[in-house]
Amino acid sequence: MSSALTDLCRYPIVQAPMAGGVSVPQLAAAVSEAGGLGFLAAGYKTADGMYQEIKQLRGLTGRPFGVNLFTPQPEYADPAAVEVYANQLAGEATWYETELGDPDSGRDDGYDAKLAVLLDNSVPVVSFHFGCPAPEVLASLAAKGTLTLVTVTTADEALAVERAGADAVIVQGVEAGGHQGTHRDDPERDCAGIGLLSLVAQVREAVSLPIVAAGGIMRGSQIAAVLAAGASAAQLGTAFLVTPESGANALHKQALTNPLFVRTELTRAFSGRPARGLVNRFMREHGPYAPAAYPQVHHLTSGLRKAAARSGDAQGMALWAGQGHRMARAVPAGQLVELLAAELASARGVLSGGPQGSSGPTGSAGGGAS
Repeated sequence: MSSALTDLCRYPIVQAPMAGGVSVPQLAAAVSEAGGLGFLAAGYKTADGMYQEIKQLRGLTGRPFGVNLFTPQPEYADPAAVEVYANQLAGEATWYETELGDPDSGRDDGYDAKLAVLLDNSVPVVSFHFGCPAPEVLASLAAKGTLTLVTVTTADEALAVERAGADAVIVQGVEAGGHQGTHRDDPERDCAGIGLLSLVAQVREAVSLPIVAAGGIMRGSQIAAVLAAGASAAQLGTAFLVTPESGANALHKQALTNPLFVRTELTRAFSGRPARGLVNRFMREHGPYAPAAYPQVHHLTSGLRKAAARSGDAQGMALWAGQGHRMARAVPAGQLVELLAAELASARGVLSGGPQGSSGPTGSAGGGAS
């Protein structure tokens, strides 16, 4: 594993930063301690909340880790469309005995304050979602010795990231759970997502940056596939969501393998931006009418989602999940890293012509990725 990023961890396994309380310090520490790269999600937290989690994580592990930021969103939502959607959700507020949130609670997610913290208290890796940071932001982090990654969903976005000066791209296929990291939220492209292997190949030919492949990956054999396609590492979210260390709600964890939830879809119902989750009542009833308005819709539905969770109603929650959710394994995060590494070694042995179960010519699960 020759890139500076993959030199940080024994295995080419990155735990995806899942906002909303899932990627807690305990999860990131367990992954990093086991030889992967753990991540904290700063999205929807205050700058101080992020800082406190970084301090807690450093108390749990001395291994490298990353922190993910949401880039500020431009103002292009139609206030009238948001108001119409709020009126549609009035019945949900009555049902859950709560209030709808203020859609104008803020668009930048405390971005500048969080950057200031990360510049004063540098961490090994910072990644960005929903857009590409300004070149000066990437340069300032690089000056602190921080590696920078940016999520992309097209080859054009990857080119923009390369020009801006990031160290690597996270190539996110349409299979991925949670929010698609598109740099511009274009409703006309809601059904235009690209599958991971095709996208990795396109980005590999467009840029020279190292690639972290993300989207629907649940097994070590899939990691082997994206490495063979040109990635340096794989990022997994849904696979780690069900681990004991994950901060996900128990109802969310149970839903991933509950036969009641048979498929995932991309929806704007909960946040106003395309995000993949398990299809439930809320998504079916409101998804077709949700406007392109992030984070306004996120703020609007926040109380509803929390109330649904408190009442034990998974049908009103945002059950983010990738397409491989039925393959989730509820084992400790460190054990999952070791399982994935062993499966990766076995797959590499087969690909190299050796017997199944062989670690291949490198002799280790993590060696040999470029």
